[in-house]
Amino acid sequence: MNTAHNNIQTSEPLTPSLSLKPETLALLRNVPVLESLDNEKLHCLDGADERYLKHEEILIAQGETARHFWILLEGSIRIYYTNPDGIDQTLYLLEQGASFGEVPLLANVSSAANLQAQGACHLLQLSEDQFWNLLTLCPDVRKAILGNMAQRLAKVQDLNFRQEKMASLGIMAAGLMHELNNPGAAARRASSQLRENILRMHQLTAKFARTSLTEQQKQWMFELQDYALAARPASTLTSLEEADAEEALTHWMESAGIKDSWKLAPRLASIGFDQQVLDCAKCAFEAPVFSDALSWLEALVSSMQLVGTIEESIGRVTELVEAVKSYAYEGKGKMQSVDVNNSIHATLVVLGHKLREKQITVDKHFAPELPLLQTGRQGLNQIWTNLIDNAIDAAPQHGHISVKTWSETREPHSPDTQKDEEKSPVDLCILVSDNGCGIPLESQPLIFDPFYTTKPVGIGTGLGLGIVYRVVEQYGGVIHFSSTPGATEFIVRLPSGHL
Repeated sequence: MNTAHNNIQTSEPLTPSLSLKPETLALLRNVPVLESLDNEKLHCLDGADERYLKHEEILIAQGETARHFWILLEGSIRIYYTNPDGIDQTLYLLEQGASFGEVPLLANVSSAANLQAQGACHLLQLSEDQFWNLLTLCPDVRKAILGNMAQRLAKVQDLNFRQEKMASLGIMAAGLMHELNNPGAAARRASSQLRENILRMHQLTAKFARTSLTEQQKQWMFELQDYALAARPASTLTSLEEADAEEALTHWMESAGIKDSWKLAPRLASIGFDQQVLDCAKCAFEAPVFSDALSWLEALVSSMQLVGTIEESIGRVTELVEAVKSYAYEGKGKMQSVDVNNSIHATLVVLGHKLREKQITVDKHFAPELPLLQTGRQGLNQIWTNLIDNAIDAAPQHGHISVKTWSETREPHSPDTQKDEEKSPVDLCILVSDNGCGIPLESQPLIFDPFYTTKPVGIGTGLGLGIVYRVVEQYGGVIHFSSTPGATEFIVRLPSGHL
């Protein structure tokens, strides 16, 4: 037992008292919320129970409903949260003189954390009726307790916000690894093929150096190379037309004695080479030399396309990194101009793996002239993440999601405002909808409750819509929704001005 509390008797865990003992009254004088009460008024606590806890004894477990109010007379109590992975995270420590338990009583919610004694503890325990009686009879005490509650609710909300963001980032991190693997693998394959092409071109160049090419042949080599480098794929061809072009070129090249025609034809046909282009050049070459020339040309075309693949893969990696960077470091308390379209796009990029897993079609309608959002607040990405993530979860396989942005000029409050349209406030509007089964009618009044969720344990991020509602409020905006089977939509309105 902690030596600082040797005088505490732990053999009797709960001691009812009709009248407070002098030593208890002396301890109550050091309680901040009771400092306005004199000795006589302190007797309004008569009848409260004195409770004793042993070291590491749990007063209230996370998720339990507590119907008492406590005053910590001696000792300290650790407040900690156990996350879904079973890891304990200490939030803060209650020291002697602290009062607590008002949040579950006033908000009618279960305990969001575990309360554990650190050493032996001595508490005064008030029942729910005694707590309400204390608030009624002692206005100063009521003011102090409500002040404590406001601070603790702010801490709980801040904790929920951080946990929600970390949970979202955790979900995205898993998808991000998958996203990064695809362009990484594509770039690796392209690099390997590019190395083979360079070796083949080196071998063919050495072979040409040992061959006496005429000036006409050299000129045709340069012209074919220029044509290949300048050519663009025929985007108007259908898959069937492309297959026919490859087959026709393969047959012509075989009849011309070109080696490995089946390998060379698809690549050359892809950039517009056909019999007409190659017929004239064929007359200037013997079959073996012409075969080597086309092989070198195909390696050049292939290399250029592989460089494009590598560039595209690196661009995809860069886009993903920028999206996550934008998501993770958005805000940071500095005043900035935020492009809402880019912010939503970054969220869609990071959630891309979930969209592809369910093969969901996303219709994006981003207003091209959307005003920038001037803000120094954080959490903007939490709005898009939770709304889009919920839409993905709600949409069926091969489902449909719509994301739309636009701006609206708010109605002026006075004729003076109406005279100057430039001063009329502008709202940024964001819509996220899905074609899922809808939100049950009985759940709709509760969906923004931070302690309410319809998802099974382990699915989703839990407090998502509660976080969305709070962040939208902090931005001075509003959020509305409508939901019927097959059509659920959320509309967020945010003022574009400084907040």
